[in-house]
Amino acid sequence: MLESYVAGQWQAGKGEGVTVRDAVGGERVCQVSSDGIDFGAAVRHGREVGGPALRAMTFHDRAAALKAMAKHLMAKKEAFYALSSKTGATRADGWVDIEGGIGTVFTYASLVTREMPNDVVMVEGDVERLSKQGSFIGRHILTPKAGVSVHINAFNFPCWGMLEKIAPSLAAGMPVIVKPATPGAFLTQAVVREIIDGGFFPEGAIQLICGSAGDLLDQLDEQDVVTFTGSASTGQKLRAHPNIVAKSIPFTMEADSLNCAILGESVQADDPEFDLFIKEVVREMSVKAGQKCTAIRRVIVPRAQVPAVTEALKARIGKLVVGHPDAEGVRMGSLVGRDQAEDVRAKVERLLQECELIHRDDNLPLTGTDNSGGAFYPPTLLYCDAPLQKHLVHEVEAFGPVSTVMPYDSLADAVAIARLGKGSLVGSLFTHDDREAREVILATAPWHGRMLVLNRDCAGESTGHGSPLAPLVHGGPGRAGGGEELGGLRAVKHYMQRTAVQGSPSTLMAITSEYHPGARVYSDAVHPFKKYFEDLQVGETLVTHRRTVTEADIVNFGCISGDHFYAHFDEIAARDSFFGKRVAHGYFVISAAAGMFVEPSPGPVIANYGLENLRFVEPVAPGDTIRVKLTVKNKIKKAKRGDEKPNGVVVWAIEVTNQEEQLVAVYDIMTLVERRED
Repeated sequence: MLESYVAGQWQAGKGEGVTVRDAVGGERVCQVSSDGIDFGAAVRHGREVGGPALRAMTFHDRAAALKAMAKHLMAKKEAFYALSSKTGATRADGWVDIEGGIGTVFTYASLVTREMPNDVVMVEGDVERLSKQGSFIGRHILTPKAGVSVHINAFNFPCWGMLEKIAPSLAAGMPVIVKPATPGAFLTQAVVREIIDGGFFPEGAIQLICGSAGDLLDQLDEQDVVTFTGSASTGQKLRAHPNIVAKSIPFTMEADSLNCAILGESVQADDPEFDLFIKEVVREMSVKAGQKCTAIRRVIVPRAQVPAVTEALKARIGKLVVGHPDAEGVRMGSLVGRDQAEDVRAKVERLLQECELIHRDDNLPLTGTDNSGGAFYPPTLLYCDAPLQKHLVHEVEAFGPVSTVMPYDSLADAVAIARLGKGSLVGSLFTHDDREAREVILATAPWHGRMLVLNRDCAGESTGHGSPLAPLVHGGPGRAGGGEELGGLRAVKHYMQRTAVQGSPSTLMAITSEYHPGARVYSDAVHPFKKYFEDLQVGETLVTHRRTVTEADIVNFGCISGDHFYAHFDEIAARDSFFGKRVAHGYFVISAAAGMFVEPSPGPVIANYGLENLRFVEPVAPGDTIRVKLTVKNKIKKAKRGDEKPNGVVVWAIEVTNQEEQLVAVYDIMTLVERRED
């Protein structure tokens, strides 16, 4: 009996449960049951034990834990590959699932470290000035939800499907309860066991339920989150669960969809894009034996190209080596089980009510096996001659190695056919005509979560039609579920509450650990650049001496920089310009400002490595006198790497004013500042 991990213990479900069999040979792998599991205890454990411990960690602490976890899992990958083959997956299929999933964790660890503060709260967006004098302002903050995130996953990616959800959830500070699909739960459990044994996260941060979800959804409340991946019909039932509806519990759904690939009207049979199209369609039919929520189901081609496309597809499909995932040369394995194979067969029969069968080898030779498990299904190609008049091809999905070729007579028809899918995770267009690309993408984008334009220029580095990537959103409208996963920090923010906070600049500075203009500041006799990272405080300020800008400054800066723009050197043209007079270079102003606030002798400041949010507010003319205000805006402690000196990032708010105390320039600079401690 496959054990679940709930409330700090590995525990087996009661009863006989469901038998999970090797997808290739049919041998029993395990029994799966969640009978007897206390789902209420699981939710309470996550909320009361895992949640507080996770929220006590900073974003960077959680990112470091994710990175350590990913390194450990990568070291154990061969054990996962061995189990993966029992799901019918080839080594290449397993790479997407196992190393792709672990790679996603690495990506989130890096992303969070790079783009989120080393704090327990994240400030989002700019200051909103809510009063005339600036004594009343607003900011948006993001804090972790105080519940649990429940992840209900599909069978096709037991590793990636789990890891791509738990990485942003744990990074946000929200404990997870993972509920894998039963057919691949043994592989998910193996990964979770390594995570638990490694102790990367506090107890209660990760729990696992193998088997039915029971009354889990009844235990949730308004602080919890549910994410679902699977069939549209199952997702719709779960989303309509009375408790989900009554308590407005966020429910993100990523459902299987009838994704399309469109061959551009401009593409000819001897173009590189034609070959790319054929390869991509067959790849999407054969990877994971077509069991992908992003797989190409509808192959939309110009009517004149139908004979060439179908012959090329059949020829390439005919070269596929199908069989035991561990056998040499095999490029396509089995479906996840006998039931899935029967489901695909039944769906194909339904599709044949509107389509004709143009390729399926029912006597397909298998390498290294005899299909005793009954889970193999031959690559199948259908043809629908009138896709604008048919409906089953846009509603019924055979979740296996099955695609349907559909002709179009104009680009407008191609767009109309694509839209009939009623919402898809991904669509792809194969064309080298950028005009055609713009027309098709803009017309079909509202029906798709992601769109790929593939041609000779990007094919060498493209990740392909069916590969969701951590920086880009994964999800889609309508039938695809209407949700979004991944998408960089968007995924992390999904598990956090966005709150508008209003108050004085000083109060908001205390809440957010970020300086706001107008907040109380202080200074002492020690120049800020002579202080170590620990000694600097948010709001600490230096006001510099004054400097009068001269004619010589402008001339010298122009000669050094080579910038002889008329507004700086042509008295007559400058008089007739927007400025009404000659002005100093903006970059001279910030260069002069640096000279005024920098302490030149050696000290804890290691380097200046960035400038952001620069705005030139008022012009500076010869004879104007400028002054600089330097304030610690926020601080980001960095983990020590190798032999480098321990350091942190200090963001300084710079305000340059003139003799009238008007702002002439504002910007932020970032410096690496040495820390005392190792």
